[in-house]
Order: sequence, then structure tokens, then C-alpha cells
Amino acid sequence: MSMHAEIDDLRHRHHALEGEIEVETTQISPDELKISALKKEKLKIKDLIHQLEATD
Repeated sequence: MSMHAEIDDLRHRHHALEGEIEVETTQISPDELKISALKKEKLKIKDLIHQLEATD
């Protein structure tokens, strides 16, 4: 997989996580642990995207 394809996949996953966070936060009783885990994963992906872009 090329670096550009990997970055695109990561961006897609990052965007999907935004949607998952949005859905969970709009629940009547949101699961704060799940939201926290999703946000941590989203941040890790964002950091990885920045690292890959810096080496590109």
C-alpha cells in the first residue's frame, strides 16, 4: 500500500470515528467511556496522519 493510500485510509477512519462520536454523544444516556476511547483512537490516528505527511 502506498503512503498516500494509507493516509487516505486513515483519514477515512478518522472521519468515521467523528460520526461514531457524534452518534454516541446524542444518545439519551451516552457512554462516556466509549466516547473517551473513540476520542483517544481518533487522536492517535490524527497523530499518525501528521507523522506520515511529515515524512512524505
